[in-house]
Amino acid sequence: MPLILITIAALFLALVFLPQWWVRASMRKHAAEREDFPGTGGELARHLLDLAGLRDVRVELAQPGADHYDPIERVVRLSPDNYDGRSVTAVAVAAHESSHAMQHADGNTLLTTRVRLAGSVRAIEVAAAIILALAPIVAILVKSPVLILLQIGVVVALLGSRVLIHILTLPVEMDASFNRALPILEKGGYLKQRDLPGARSVLRAAAYTYIASALVALLDVARLLRVLRF
Repeated sequence: MPLILITIAALFLALVFLPQWWVRASMRKHAAEREDFPGTGGELARHLLDLAGLRDVRVELAQPGADHYDPIERVVRLSPDNYDGRSVTAVAVAAHESSHAMQHADGNTLLTTRVRLAGSVRAIEVAAAIILALAPIVAILVKSPVLILLQIGVVVALLGSRVLIHILTLPVEMDASFNRALPILEKGGYLKQRDLPGARSVLRAAAYTYIASALVALLDVARLLRVLRF
C-alpha cells in the first residue's frame, strides 16, 4: 500500500511540475540573442499595437517570468529578457501578449468573461482566507457541523472558480498564439521562415502556461484539503 501511495504521489507531482518545466525549457531554447533582428520584443509590441490602432495600450517592463496583458489597465507587460531581448522567444511572446490586447479591442467574449470571473475569484480567495484563518477559533467556540459545511463550500467554490477560469483561458490563449500572433509574424515578415518553427514552439508554450498554472492550483487545493483533513 505505501508503495502504491508513493507512486501515485510521484505521478501527481510529475503531472503538476513537468508542464512548468516544459514551458520554461521551450522559452529558454529559443531565447538566444539574434543580432540580425531589427528590434527588441518591447519595440515589436509597440509597433504591432500601433499598427492595430491601439496606441492607448501601453507597453511596460514586468518582473521576470511575468509576461501578460492587463485588460484592466490596458497594458502589455513583458519580462526583461523579452522586453529588451532580440530573440525568437522575445518576438513570439511580444506578439502573443499584443494579440491579447487585440482580442480585447475586438470584444472577445471569452476574454471579457474571464476578466469578470477573475475579479470574483479574487473575492472568493479573500473570503476563503478569512474563513479558514478563523476556522480553528470558531471550531473551539462553536462546535457545529455548519462550520465544516461552510469550509467545504469555500473549497468547492474556490476550486470550481479556478477550474472555470482555466477552461475559459485555454481557447483564449490558443487564439492569441495561433490565430493571431503566428500569422502576424509569418505574413508580416517579422521572422524568417527558418525561425517560424521555433516561434511556434514558444507560442505553444505561452498558450499552455495556464495549464501548468491550473495544475499548480490543483496542488494548492490538495494541500488545503489536507489541512482541513477531508
